[in-house]
Amino acid sequence: MNQLNSTMSSLSSVNLIAAINNVTLQLVRYFSIFIFLFGSIGNILNVLALSQRVFRSNPCAVFFLFSSVVNFIAILSGLLSRILSGWGTDLTATNRFFCKLRGFVVNIARSVAIWYILFAMIDRWLLSCSKLQRRRMSSLKNAQRAMIISLIVATLVFSHVIYCHEPNLINAPQKCYGITITCRFVTDVSFLLLAIIFPLPLMLMFGLMTIYNIRQSKARVAHRDITTVTNTMTTNTKQQRRLTKQDYNLLVMLLVQIFILFILSLPLGFQKLYSAIVVDRTPSALNDAIENLVYNLAQLLHFLANGMPFYIYTLAGGKVFPGVSGAFVTGLGLNPRLGNNYAFIITPILFILAAVICTRIIFIHRKFIWLWACRSLTLYTYHYIENGIVP
Repeated sequence: MNQLNSTMSSLSSVNLIAAINNVTLQLVRYFSIFIFLFGSIGNILNVLALSQRVFRSNPCAVFFLFSSVVNFIAILSGLLSRILSGWGTDLTATNRFFCKLRGFVVNIARSVAIWYILFAMIDRWLLSCSKLQRRRMSSLKNAQRAMIISLIVATLVFSHVIYCHEPNLINAPQKCYGITITCRFVTDVSFLLLAIIFPLPLMLMFGLMTIYNIRQSKARVAHRDITTVTNTMTTNTKQQRRLTKQDYNLLVMLLVQIFILFILSLPLGFQKLYSAIVVDRTPSALNDAIENLVYNLAQLLHFLANGMPFYIYTLAGGKVFPGVSGAFVTGLGLNPRLGNNYAFIITPILFILAAVICTRIIFIHRKFIWLWACRSLTLYTYHYIENGIVP
């Protein structure tokens, strides 16, 4: 009887392990493809939008631009191999050079992208300070220095990956992984410190300090005597107001991105911390399958954070990303509320209005030619939402 129970228990464990491994395989196959397309298109459009001349003198926008470039590199080098591994054609799993190159580039790109967002938050804080000396620190020269230094530091921190990563591994989350327990521990702790533990609390701290400075500034302005304003206001004042509005939009975009980055990065942080704690433990087959599923899910969520910026900037950026948010608002807001009975009246009106405005912007300003691709993206997204969410 005991032998029969043990046999049934082992069979159920085998079936459970097979089911978990199958879920992991399907997740790597299809969710990776979605994030790859979603993130690549978004980051490319981000680069096209933020490379406009109006943003070139803004340090925060420059941080956004290069963060998008690094995010694209992270998605390209990290997700492409995962997609191929789901179909058994991953070169990094068998080729030593590509394995080491992928591990080195992915770790650096993902860490540097987060630090660029942190630097953007620090730039917003400097710009919101009342002291002139701090505001002057917000400059393109300092932004370039910060980006170069962070890239050098990340390169030095993850230089051991060139030695540690090897292909054709069996007892590892991936076939291309750290060859020894020490290598895995050092890589996990380095990524945990450099990409999660240090930057995320600093983002939160500088974000709260920026909000505090803005409230203090509004309080000081409210107590001023507005009767001292005379007719000496010129076009320079209007230009300053326009720049202030742009800075405000960039701050909103940044705060939303930091919030989403927190949510999508914490699972990977907990997974890395757990891996560092139990690095020398000998797990069972079931624990191995569960840890592999959690590892892949946490990694994909973090890659999703690398592909989110364009869509965050589109929905939260106001006029920084013109002509894009209307289609999302129509698809996500009006149609679910009104239903097809009324939405089919409102949607064509808004669609024609958006098309006219978009066409006018494109033909008047050639720098907005990228809006054609963006319009196509939102149009396909709208039809998917319309057919999938609203029956």
